[in-house]
Amino acid sequence: MRGISGAARALILCAVLCAVGCALPALSPGAHTPWGTLGLLAALHLVCELPGRCRLLGGPEPAGSGSFFPLLLAAAFLLPPSAAVLVAVPGALVGRVERRPAAARRIWRAAQLALTAGAASWTHGFLGGPVTLGGVAGDTLPDFPYALVPACATALVFSLVLAALDGAILVTAERVALGHAWRGLPARSVGPHLVHALAGLMMAVLWRSSYGPLSALVVLLPMYISCWVFAQYHRRHAAHRNTIRALVQAVDIKDGYTRGHSERVGRASELIARELGMEESRMEALRFAGILHDVGKLGVPTRVLRKDGPLTPEERRVIELHPEYGHEIVRGIGFLDEARAAILHHHERLDGSGYPYGLAGDRIPEFARVVAVADAFDAMTSTRSYRPGRPVPAAVEELRRCAGSQFDPRMVGALACALDRHGWSAAANTVTSDEGRTGRPRQRADVRPPATGPADRPGRPR
Repeated sequence: MRGISGAARALILCAVLCAVGCALPALSPGAHTPWGTLGLLAALHLVCELPGRCRLLGGPEPAGSGSFFPLLLAAAFLLPPSAAVLVAVPGALVGRVERRPAAARRIWRAAQLALTAGAASWTHGFLGGPVTLGGVAGDTLPDFPYALVPACATALVFSLVLAALDGAILVTAERVALGHAWRGLPARSVGPHLVHALAGLMMAVLWRSSYGPLSALVVLLPMYISCWVFAQYHRRHAAHRNTIRALVQAVDIKDGYTRGHSERVGRASELIARELGMEESRMEALRFAGILHDVGKLGVPTRVLRKDGPLTPEERRVIELHPEYGHEIVRGIGFLDEARAAILHHHERLDGSGYPYGLAGDRIPEFARVVAVADAFDAMTSTRSYRPGRPVPAAVEELRRCAGSQFDPRMVGALACALDRHGWSAAANTVTSDEGRTGRPRQRADVRPPATGPADRPGRPR
């Protein structure tokens, strides 16, 4: 549990205790818990964690427990709340996680899904849903279409509880602002969960029919197909990340002096986006834009990038072409979308004196205005061989001074608020060139201080 905030630990502990409390009635004498149904559903959920980890079914990227929500909803339809709580636990505890701490993430996921399944089961029972499914062994028929009413209400509660817990962990563990943690979560999940509920309802009706549980397993086939599609989605995103990583590594090899700068600009851009309340999809595109903003350096001659001493006017003009080179390099990468405009215009200024096209005000794309602030901030706070990095407050003050003429004041304010809330990693202030640690200070071609004034002042080529 190391590396987790106290608030997140408290939330995880509360979730675990609540889940245990909800499950205790199933263990009490005389509870008449349907252990056969519970055990089979739990085993199925456990097995359903495997497709996302199987190369034949989509590669090593985990499909995640979300792919098997129909099974959890079927458990909510078939079992009492205290038993439904237990179905999700085995699969969640063995599921693969990509980020540390793995144990804490598995425990949280198990408690979260257990509470969600329990709340869904309680809702279904409260609305008389079990009666509408038909009798055991098929002695009564399902009551359609009325069975859809409690099923849809159950899906709605399932979605809301899951979204509430997702938002709570974002606030406590990721320190996301309260106003942004739940933004869009219910709206994005209600539709898919209603579809999951229909699949779960089909499985529950077949389970309680005269054909028995074996017939309900037929529903697993479309679930496995769904899992495969979901795994392909993850593979595509992994391919996107690998494409970006390759481009960034190419830039770092050519201009190792600023190694790590791209990732930090991406991180700062993401902080600004969160503070502005951008949607997750746009936030990811903006992070890509920040990471790739200097990819155009691949088109700048190495002798210019690594030149010692002042640049000639012609060399400065070559340096100032890197946004256009970058735009051409990524033009054919469809998933970058808005990021391409940020790569092209991140050196424009609000007063129209920037490059390459001299755009002004709102004519500068929003992504470009965000990346411009993030780029300047990291340039000022990063330690270079010829000068130490500025303290974060000093860098923010410089950004505020240039707001309105060079930078969008809204983006500067968002970064300042985000830094107050989250701070800035010490990794942002490391030396960005091995050359500067031994030997004389090197004057960089891409970060040219003016004749007078501080180095890396906003507005200078970076």
